[in-house]
Amino acid sequence: MTTNEHDLRWMQRALELARRGIALASPNPAVGCVVLDRDGRLAGEGWHEYDRKDHAEVAALKAAKERARGGTAYITLEPCNHTGRTGPCTEALIAAGVRRVVAATADPNPNVAGHGMDRLRAAGIETALGLCEDEARRLNEGFARWIQSKRPLVLMKVAMTLDGRIAPPPGKHIAGEPYWITSETARAHVQTLRWQADAALTGIDTVIADDPLLTDRSGLPRRRPLLRVILDSALRIPLDSKMVNTAQHDVLIFTISTDEKRIAELRSRSVRVEILPAEAGRVPLELVLDRLGAEGILTLLTETGTRLNTALLAGNLVDRAHFFISPQIMGSDAVPAFKGMTNSINLATAEVERYGNDLGLISLLRDPWAPESLAGERSSNP
Repeated sequence: MTTNEHDLRWMQRALELARRGIALASPNPAVGCVVLDRDGRLAGEGWHEYDRKDHAEVAALKAAKERARGGTAYITLEPCNHTGRTGPCTEALIAAGVRRVVAATADPNPNVAGHGMDRLRAAGIETALGLCEDEARRLNEGFARWIQSKRPLVLMKVAMTLDGRIAPPPGKHIAGEPYWITSETARAHVQTLRWQADAALTGIDTVIADDPLLTDRSGLPRRRPLLRVILDSALRIPLDSKMVNTAQHDVLIFTISTDEKRIAELRSRSVRVEILPAEAGRVPLELVLDRLGAEGILTLLTETGTRLNTALLAGNLVDRAHFFISPQIMGSDAVPAFKGMTNSINLATAEVERYGNDLGLISLLRDPWAPESLAGERSSNP
């Protein structure tokens, strides 16, 4: 499509609005919309929050009122053309009399991708698709993964040293006390990752070693509490652990144990417990993802130890990795981030960020928006 500074400016504004829906729109996508009048002046803005029901387009059109007629709508996601909790946004745009619709990316749902733009074109509206597509897709990677697979996007977070170690050697760390690899600046960014996620997952070894809270302490608004997920095959979690003591039905333990007494004790403390069939004596990771997806969990942040880090990567279950690297060397006796990997992982497209003296490496390992054929036609003029 042809890009001009005017279109770019207003799509960037729509993306800013969409970001207001982070942690408030899930399990729907975060979407922003700007409506200009026929003279190119701002007429209305909107973004989506799940509890408000109105999609971004409808909110912006309500603000614009009659000024939308003959104008242009900039939307970060292709408008829907089906009825769910609300009516189709395509029909709202048509009824408002907009002349042109610019969408950043197609809907990732393979059953509806492209249909929204098709409906607008059929109504004589000029359409364009693909402006700021990369930014728009990054914003809704969780929705894209979930709507196509009914599983959450798996975002792996690992804090490690230059030599790939995540904890001191055995005996050098007091059980139940956290050991910080990275700086306060890096740890503050982890809180942002938790805020953007619907759930955070850890393993029982990490719970016993560090006794984490695993809560979202970003202070930013969210619609539903961060779901804290623990994989605990034998239900070894201490009843006096911080996660059990603070549970308000926001701690979910997946186990293969059928210890009815232990399960009852945990449930009496507002901890959810779900028994899964064993897989090689362990909690089956893929079934965990299925169950979380069924709960509408779009993004799962993993904060796990050696075994689970390795199993998730080896199972090709990680969509995006975020490594926090501290400029220190612990040596070969310290606990490794990964162990027993049979295949190498290439971070060919890694982004680099800095948090004080720490580095961040962020890489997409699996594209949740694939296949690209869903994007359809890039632009059209009637």
